[in-house]
Amino acid sequence: MATKPRILWADDEIDLLKPHVLFLEGKGYEMVTVSSGRDAIEQVKQQEFDLVFLDENMPGISGLDALASIKQDKPNLPVIMITKNEEEHIMEEAIGSKIADYLIKPVNPNQILLSVKKNLDEKRLVTQRTTQSYQKEFMQIGMAVSEKMAFPEWKEVYKKLVFWEIELNESGEDGMKEVFETQKADANRNFCRYVSDNYLGMLKTTGDEGPVMSHNLFRRAINPLLDGDLPVFMILVDNLRFDQWRAISETLQNQFRVDQEDLYLSILPTTTQYCRNAIFSGLLPSEIEKRFPGKWSNDEDEGGKNMFEKDFLEDMLKRLRRDIKFSYHKITNLDAGKALVNNVPNMFQNKLNVLVYNFVDNFSHARTDIHVVRELAEDETAYRNVMATWFKHSALWEALQRIAEKPCRVVITTDHGSIRVKDPIKIVGDKNVNTNLRYKQGKSLTYNPKEVMEVKKPMDAFLPTLHMSSSFVFARENDFFAYPNNYNYYVNHYRNTFQHGGISLEEMCCPLITLSPKS
Repeated sequence: MATKPRILWADDEIDLLKPHVLFLEGKGYEMVTVSSGRDAIEQVKQQEFDLVFLDENMPGISGLDALASIKQDKPNLPVIMITKNEEEHIMEEAIGSKIADYLIKPVNPNQILLSVKKNLDEKRLVTQRTTQSYQKEFMQIGMAVSEKMAFPEWKEVYKKLVFWEIELNESGEDGMKEVFETQKADANRNFCRYVSDNYLGMLKTTGDEGPVMSHNLFRRAINPLLDGDLPVFMILVDNLRFDQWRAISETLQNQFRVDQEDLYLSILPTTTQYCRNAIFSGLLPSEIEKRFPGKWSNDEDEGGKNMFEKDFLEDMLKRLRRDIKFSYHKITNLDAGKALVNNVPNMFQNKLNVLVYNFVDNFSHARTDIHVVRELAEDETAYRNVMATWFKHSALWEALQRIAEKPCRVVITTDHGSIRVKDPIKIVGDKNVNTNLRYKQGKSLTYNPKEVMEVKKPMDAFLPTLHMSSSFVFARENDFFAYPNNYNYYVNHYRNTFQHGGISLEEMCCPLITLSPKS
């Protein structure tokens, strides 16, 4: 038999409140009453309560003094302050002491009950409501996923999936979370089919036809903002998933207004080398290689693969006939982050400021290789929480707060996302095959064509051709490549790690957010 929730009510006129006490007892709550702040403090020390009603104006120890003492002993015990006093400073002091609610006398039974339910039954009621709401939308999402959709419809489906993933996680409804995971897997399966069928055709669209993709992202999303009078800040957070954007957006909402929350489609492979170079050049990889033969590095080349982004950006601005003053900053460590914060005031002299922040991608790779980091971000929920915590204490958030002090336009985006891989698929290749777990390129690759997306002619996907017989293969959904001669090592080491390079909603549907400072 479940224990009744126990409520302490302290009021020097407690006898006059007897009808309210009886009302709550009739609703299944165990009530304990006292008539002074001192007695309330003693009761809280002697026994456990789920909630306290505390009168603000009592003789002897006041309600506010009693509140301070109770919070010192039981900081997580919800306390509802009840008062006749409507003076603002009393409200502010009570709220500053982290009260759970603030009620003005005379109170009525339903007002009391609502406050009790909000504090004691909120989680249960939210869980119940969330489950019911998702059950209603489950069928609609399922029907949409089974249809042939274009990218605008896929964007809406993915937004809904991210919304329900976060809602169900916060509600703690594990049974419904399993149903959701099945639906998300089904959505990813159909999205991969959509990409396999349409990707090469999308690359050939010109102008503003087709979805916004990596190589036309700047021209279609950033360039129009440069027509305005305000400076533009383009902030690219490497490897930022849409659900992680939702997590950090809670911190941003006090300083910024979200003008548009959109998604764009990353090109393949979904890695920094290909996607970010495409973003800052406005070109597809084979076009970059042709236009900048000395600045494009293939997978088998030594050295960094993103060394010339500023050069690519400068060239693209010239092609767009933008004769503007701009800055480019790549942040890869704490010192560079601190320097960025100090430099923000100077950036307002530029029409365009591009900030590339590398923390998320670095953390993702560290999570794969360092066990303790892996435990910090065990699954998608933990990964989101780590990102949100990092962001609140990051130099990037400090810089954004300084950016918010003056009128401007801000775009937050990324080059690609990542997915937690689970299912290994076997592939065989020579020693020159690249090491990425989500895509492979090389000659004489051996694999099951039913398990991958093949691009036998790289030029069809605007990808560089290393050898006459080179081809690309991409892992789909949550698969990852493993070599048969080292199969157990690959499976044990890489299963449940976050990887990118292949085809999934999480990797290819990238946040494209436009903000304005509220000030």
